[in-house]
Amino acid sequence: MTEHIVALPEGEICPAKTYLMRVCGISSGLWKRIKHSGTFTVNGMPAIAARTMLRAGDIVSYELPIISSVIPEQLPLAIIYEDEDLLVLDKPAGQLVHPTTREAHGTVANAVLGLYAARGTQLDFHPCHRLDRNTTGLLLIAKHPETQYQIAKQNTLTRTYLALIEGLLTPKAGTVDAPIARALPSIILRRVSPDGKPARTHYKTEWTNGSHTLLRLRLETGRTHQIRVHLAHLGHPLLGDDLYGGSTELMTRHALHSAQLTLTHPRTHENLTVTSPLPEDMARILSL
Repeated sequence: MTEHIVALPEGEICPAKTYLMRVCGISSGLWKRIKHSGTFTVNGMPAIAARTMLRAGDIVSYELPIISSVIPEQLPLAIIYEDEDLLVLDKPAGQLVHPTTREAHGTVANAVLGLYAARGTQLDFHPCHRLDRNTTGLLLIAKHPETQYQIAKQNTLTRTYLALIEGLLTPKAGTVDAPIARALPSIILRRVSPDGKPARTHYKTEWTNGSHTLLRLRLETGRTHQIRVHLAHLGHPLLGDDLYGGSTELMTRHALHSAQLTLTHPRTHENLTVTSPLPEDMARILSL
């Protein structure tokens, strides 16, 4: 059950749709689901959402049916942060975020729904961004569709990654501003192309021994394989990234780690920063 306490100036009234969309930050699609859910109440009394006027102090509540084909599974989860709105996980290498037609089990989505089921909570899976199968680190998940929508709408989520490449990138800090498109006929590969979608990656050298370099990267956009494609475009693909020309001599997966997430909390409006240390397989290369 989702609840909102109406915060309006005394004596002012507002349509439920306007209040929920403008003040609570729900999407038009979510409003339609609420309107047709049959669970909309005001101060505990059933109401027709589309005809309801709200006043200061009213308590609005509703339930949304969970329509998901993902099967809950009891799987290990490394929870880094959690509150009533958000869940941040530290994802291992080799795990998909979403099930596919070929792999319906063992994903982060299965594990999260398994966690909710074990707790007896009726929640669905609402990831706020994506991570490739072999990318490790922080994954932000909203517990409610309203929260997911607010984070996307506010555009305050900043994602910082750590990556290992061969050689030394020159200059040591900069921005890659290069559009990315599909590398047809492949449905997986991406490439830098003038007819692609805008893509910007900011990078800074954190450590180097001349042979290998650890980069800290911040995404300004979120294109598929963005960091992998941009570094390959610069002639320095990720270690282990054989899809884009990286050496697999020292790494058996691409050396990319989601190290920090920073956002404005959608409920408290406070800044929230979560970090994850470099995984062992990447840290080992720094000690060679």
